[in-house]
This record gives sequence, C-alpha cells and structure tokens, in this order.
Amino acid sequence: MENNQTINNTAVLVGLITPEQNEEKANEYLDELDFLADTAGIIPVKKFLQRLNAPHTNTYVGEGKLSEIKTYIEENETPLIIFDDELSPRQLRNIERILNIQVLDRTILILEIFVQRAQTSYAKTQVEVAQLQYMLPRLTRLWSHLDRQRGGGITARGMGETQIETDKRIIKSRIAFLKEELLKIDKQMSTQRKNRGKLVRVALVGYTNVGKSTLMNLLSKSDVFAENKLFATLDTTVRKVTVDNLPFLLCDTVGFIRKLPHHLVESFKSTLDEVREADLLVHIVDISHSNFEEQIEVVTKTLHEIDKEQKPVILVFNKIDAFTYTKKDDDDLTPRRRENIPLSELRQSWMAKMAENCLFISAKEKENIDELKSLLYQRIKEIHMQRFPYNDFLYQQYSEE
Repeated sequence: MENNQTINNTAVLVGLITPEQNEEKANEYLDELDFLADTAGIIPVKKFLQRLNAPHTNTYVGEGKLSEIKTYIEENETPLIIFDDELSPRQLRNIERILNIQVLDRTILILEIFVQRAQTSYAKTQVEVAQLQYMLPRLTRLWSHLDRQRGGGITARGMGETQIETDKRIIKSRIAFLKEELLKIDKQMSTQRKNRGKLVRVALVGYTNVGKSTLMNLLSKSDVFAENKLFATLDTTVRKVTVDNLPFLLCDTVGFIRKLPHHLVESFKSTLDEVREADLLVHIVDISHSNFEEQIEVVTKTLHEIDKEQKPVILVFNKIDAFTYTKKDDDDLTPRRRENIPLSELRQSWMAKMAENCLFISAKEKENIDELKSLLYQRIKEIHMQRFPYNDFLYQQYSEE
C-alpha cells in the first residue's frame, strides 16, 4: 500500500532554457519548483530541460522532447508532470492528450499549496477565488471526457459546449459571491486596523522561506507557525511588540516568489493591505541562498506593484549561520561568482549601499538580534516623532529609562 502511495505522488518537472533564462537560472528555477512540489507533498523523480527561443504554443516543449518525456513516464509509471510556467488552455489540453497523465503548471501547484496552507475562512475564500479564476478559461479541458464517452460526434460536442457554458455561469456567479464576501471582511479588517490606534506599523516582507515567521516569533515572543517549507505563512499575523518601552505593531506577511500567479496577487491584495498601511518595512533576505540578489529584486518589484509609495526599508540579511563560500584559487582566472564572495565583503558592500539600514543576523541562532531591536527602536522613534512631534518628551522619558 505504501509503495503505491509513493508511486502516486511522483512527478517529472519540466522547464525551458531561453534567451531570457540561461541554463543556470533554468536549473535554479527547477530546483525551486522541486521545493514547491515537495511542499505540496509530491516527490519529483526526474527533471527535463529544453533550449527554445520561446515556449511552444501547442505543447510548451518541442515534439521530440515531449516524446522523450512520454517514454520516461511510461517506463517509470509516473502519473504526474509539472511545468515551470503557467500553461495556456491549449497547451494543457494537448499535453494531457499526448501523455495521458495529470498535468500541472507552476500556477496550479502554488494554488494547491495555498489550499493546503490556508487556515482562516478569509484565506480559504481568497484561494478559492484564485482557483476559480484560473479554472474559468480551462473548462474545455475539464469537459473533454464527454467527447471520448460519446464518440466525439457533433451532438456530443454540442452537449459539452452547453455544459461548459452552464459551468462558466456557475463559476462566475460563485466568484462574484466570494468577492462580495471578501469585501465585507475587508471592511471589518479595515475597521480593526483603524481601531489599533496610532501605533507605528512595521511589516516583515521578503521572499518565501527566508525566516520571517522565525523572526516574528523572536521579536514578539509569540508562536507563529514557522517551517522550512514554502508559504508556511498565509494568514497575516499582527502582534503588539515593545522595544525599550516603545510599543509598535509588527506584522508578518505571505512570502513572495518568482512568477507569483496574477490571480493570487489579485486575491491576496487585501491581505497585503498590511504592507500598504505599514510605516516601515523590514525586508528579510536569505543571505545563504545562492541567488539572493534576484530574490531581492522579485520582492522589490512585487512591493512596487502593491504600493507605489516609497516607504522606509530596513534590509535584514538572515541565516548568516548557514552562509558558505568557496575561495577561488590564485591561478583561477575565470570571473568571480557569487559563491566566491566571503560574508565580510558582502556585509561591507551592502552596508555601504544601505548605510545604517542594513543588518546581518541569524534568527535561528539569535545572533545580532539586539542590534536589530536597537535599529527598529531608532527608526520607529523617528517615524513617531515626525507624526507626533509634541510627544517628544515621552521619548525622552523612554530614553532615560
């Protein structure tokens, strides 16, 4: 029984090398897709890459590569294939017809993880909206079984089309209903945010799995769920935190990721209101990740899409305990790569770039946390004094204490 379960959970992963995405990046993206699959409870057993100028409009990869994949999945009885981009309805339909197995793309895989991770009714509603929006243009694929059952004649096709139109109306009606429910909850949450008073708001942001929840637990002395999985946190958590007698609100948000599905960004906009309404952003970065610079770019770009307003940012490089580098040999004349740069040099370069708004910590080992608290105190104090200058004497009291 256990062996069958293992077989049923296995998958092959497929990605592309393109002019915009070299082989190194393509492999890194497949590694991330591997992590996503693992988070969803799927076991990747094989990775396929193909070099193309652009995804094939009908089958994503070329005919020869798809034939190679088909041979592998038949020989190894692999029931699932996952592609590293969002597939069009046509691609999805054609690939399923040729391979005759379940086909997932990056978007639906992330949606599946969100389904598993959503805890509150609010998060579950947001995920359902995103799922339905993804499903709507792909209903033809879902009803293709009617053609096979009835021989694919004109009558069968007409019945399928009728059913598709019926389902479209049902789904659109459901989406409209759910959006109304979300609007009601949004108003309630907006009222709750207003009722929090005039405390400065600090939001933890960053790529998924960089340690935001671990840091949240450390600063707020709370017990927010933290795990070495992608999207461990979906529901926004807000805690009142006090540093040196200075109270503020600290908020943990959902992690960002490359190619984050548009439907999810749209559905979770209200959750990300905590980012919009924050006075200060603490951008957490996994310094041990081989391509943390690109993760910084992804987060920065996503933040700009959420909120055009420029907010003060503290850049916190986490996981210095896991940082490693390889020293280049003196006779190695090839260009130096990211993995050849020591932490001390990265520290100097980023601290020079960000001035005093940059720290290197280990939330796991509680290293340099006091320095982070001190910097938070200074920045929150500055924001509060700009907003309420007549309260200056209160901060003088805090400082003297």
